[in-house]
Amino acid sequence: MNLYYNPLSTYSQKVLMACYEKGITFKPHVVDLTDPAERKAYCEIYPLAKIPLLVTDQDRMIPESSIIIEYFDRTYTKAANLIPIDPDQARQVRFRDRMHDLYLNNPVVTILFETLKPEYKQDPALIIKSRQTLDIIYEFLNHELNNHAWSNGENFSMADCAAAPALFYAERVHPFHRYPSIKAYFSRLKGRPSYQKVIKEAEPLMKKFLH
Repeated sequence: MNLYYNPLSTYSQKVLMACYEKGITFKPHVVDLTDPAERKAYCEIYPLAKIPLLVTDQDRMIPESSIIIEYFDRTYTKAANLIPIDPDQARQVRFRDRMHDLYLNNPVVTILFETLKPEYKQDPALIIKSRQTLDIIYEFLNHELNNHAWSNGENFSMADCAAAPALFYAERVHPFHRYPSIKAYFSRLKGRPSYQKVIKEAEPLMKKFLH
């Protein structure tokens, strides 16, 4: 399989964590969408120019991080499931996955990119709205994580793959030090070999990007 991604991209990191959790091998294609030539070449493969993108051995294109992980779980059944077989538990994982993507990851990425701009180009109202969303989701997560190890209980899942990359950047742009359950959860995430591998691969680019 061919995986098109960028090591700095949170949604790419989400899929990479799933790959490493399940022991899936793939041919890597790192895409820099900020480079005009690379973007143009990638648009010939996927006109929407979104990453990550999985291209299977049968040349079937599978975009969107959650859908890629769904494909992994259905195809690579010998490894631990990232989406439970039980329908109700699967629904809960998908719900938390959506919460992490929409209300944790997206506001974090918005703040990150806004604050990287020169101050006169920033959108203060957008930053304020994103911080308000994060305050709400932090309260939700701190309560939800109070009594179990992972997002959906005691088993690691797709929802945790979604949370880890977002929390890495969140710790820098909108710290969660006042939320003990989130702090403890992120500490557990950082102990996962899959997360450690993702961060190690991103480090060379991350140092340049964050400084």
